[in-house]
Amino acid sequence: MRIMFTFDSNKINSLLAEEAILMIGLFPFKMNEAGPIGVFDSGYGGLTVLKGLVKSLPKYDFLYLGDNARAPYGPRSFERIYEFTLQGVKHLFNQGCSIVILACNTASAEALKTIQQKDLHHLGANKKVLGVLRPTTESVFDYTQTKEIGILGTSGTIRSKSYLIEIKRFFPQILVHQQACPMWVPLVENAELSSVGAVYFVKKYIESLLQKGPNIDAIFLACTHYPLLYNLIRRSLPNHINVYGQADLVGPKLATYLSRHSGIDIKCLKNSKVRFMTTDDPENFERQAKLFYGKPLHAQKVNLGIQSA
Repeated sequence: MRIMFTFDSNKINSLLAEEAILMIGLFPFKMNEAGPIGVFDSGYGGLTVLKGLVKSLPKYDFLYLGDNARAPYGPRSFERIYEFTLQGVKHLFNQGCSIVILACNTASAEALKTIQQKDLHHLGANKKVLGVLRPTTESVFDYTQTKEIGILGTSGTIRSKSYLIEIKRFFPQILVHQQACPMWVPLVENAELSSVGAVYFVKKYIESLLQKGPNIDAIFLACTHYPLLYNLIRRSLPNHINVYGQADLVGPKLATYLSRHSGIDIKCLKNSKVRFMTTDDPENFERQAKLFYGKPLHAQKVNLGIQSA
């Protein structure tokens, strides 16, 4: 005997819809929780990276957060850098970002790994925090013939030895020399780009680096402020040594990353909008930021827990 079943497709669809509503009530989440790509920096320097990101990903939305009230991060302890960076990452996640780029080299070198290993699984499913260190270290082999390079960075970045460790992991045959340049960020943020003091300190740190590695043929600027001193740096170097910033390296790497991770890419808004936040005075941020970003912008003030500064 054959038993025939008939199905009312409209009734089934209605039941499925009711069940979906019930499930959403039990497990609330947003079906379309797309947001901007977050970019965090200790101050203004990350704007040079943001500029490169916008160039590589012009359709994407970005939300920039500069912790100017507590900059610079370079001279601070690991504990403080980690604390401040985590606060910034949490704030950007709360603003709807699913992916945050640490445009600050010091934060990338000192705090990124700890946040990825210790905190990220508490901050939400499928959230990502990436830095500027790895896109740079993955690229160095293509820019040196002598296989001897220099890294110029803040005291915090150099102290962490993150560039040494990462480059050795990718390219053990490359000899890396580092030089901390603690005076360069204050010079840039005070617009002393061609002063007598700037000339002196650029020459001083360059000479110190070249004494460590006489066969260096490529120098990487491991701080997002340093591209603004490019002309002085270039004049202090022999012609055969090339200088590379991170703005042109990070953007293409992020574009490749998103093309390979569709689950993250689908959560990124694509309306070509860029917004800016600062922990310091917005008007002052807007004046200073033009030097780094290259055009006028509007900023909003936020508080990340400044009491611990």
